[in-house]
Amino acid sequence: MKTIGITGQNGFVGNHLFTTLSLHENVKLIPFQRSFFENDEDLENFVVQCDTIVHLSAMNRHEDQQVIYDTNIALVEKLISACVTKEHVPHILFSSSTQESKDNLYGKSKKEGKMKLMEWAKNCQGKFTSLTIPNVFGPFGKPNYNSVVATFCYKVAHGEQPEILNDGEVSLIYVNELVQIIINSINTDKDKIKIGEHSFEMQIKPTSKKKVSELLSLITGFKKNYMEKGIFPSLENEFEKALFNTFRCYVPEDHYPVKYTKHTDPRGSFVEIARTNTSGQFSYSTTVPGITRGNHFHTRKAERFAVISGKALIQLRRIGTDQVIDYYLDGTEPAYVDMPIWYTHNIKNIGDEELITLFWINEPYDPENADTYFENV
Repeated sequence: MKTIGITGQNGFVGNHLFTTLSLHENVKLIPFQRSFFENDEDLENFVVQCDTIVHLSAMNRHEDQQVIYDTNIALVEKLISACVTKEHVPHILFSSSTQESKDNLYGKSKKEGKMKLMEWAKNCQGKFTSLTIPNVFGPFGKPNYNSVVATFCYKVAHGEQPEILNDGEVSLIYVNELVQIIINSINTDKDKIKIGEHSFEMQIKPTSKKKVSELLSLITGFKKNYMEKGIFPSLENEFEKALFNTFRCYVPEDHYPVKYTKHTDPRGSFVEIARTNTSGQFSYSTTVPGITRGNHFHTRKAERFAVISGKALIQLRRIGTDQVIDYYLDGTEPAYVDMPIWYTHNIKNIGDEELITLFWINEPYDPENADTYFENV
């Protein structure tokens, strides 16, 4: 059993790393709180429990660049001090940046922080890994802070028009890809460059490069087709699938449930459940009154629940939070709700008659490559 602590656990990358590692049976996660850096005893107690510490805590933006530098250096120094005080030598992984080589105080704080941790590893006969990370995007990124993707997704989904200030090319990596690289780096020195007696470095390469205008065009297309027309885009391209899953997490809660257009004639009625530009699997279920189905979440799949007969309560809860979102649907007015990734979800028959639900999911069930994890709403 490996014990792992993540400073910056509640940040963008930290949250994704924490939730992904929580799915590993051979990992014990040591909870971290931001306040630990303000209390020596709390920080020392955290450090001494960890075999591995992934140091993600950092300040990225502030109107005063000196505050960024001072803050980031202080965080590294406090972490080192706690390790030295407790005479504990965990493997420390440090999130550095491609800004290291640039003439700004943020980049300088990353470079000097790396050097301090290298010196600590040498003196303590420990192990240190520096991870140079490109621009990261993915679900739950903070608009106007974490990435241009987060900013564009939030603004477009909320009916705003983003402004392109510089239509340059952006090197990107999807947060799920980055998390897997970090996990691999915890477990092996493969693909690392030795930069000191006890220190290693990994230059993480971007998995895609896009012009800013290309990003905005794709995201605007999601708004026009997915939000306004209910059409799923093609999900064959891995980057566009990652971008779409990111966009879906910024769709306002009150967008759902979306009512279908019901066509009626003397023969009966017809409702189009889902229009897609991608492959997928359609299925249906019947549920007796009082029964709940689901209570699981996906890490990559897109899924739609369409209620066509009976009364249902669909509930969603983002993993790691307590807020439950309730949607009430009635088959007399057929409607659907889509399931974002990293949201545990269920559907319950709250009526007196049988509930009929149609499901669409963009990947057929594959028990050898499943991304479904069970957790109650």
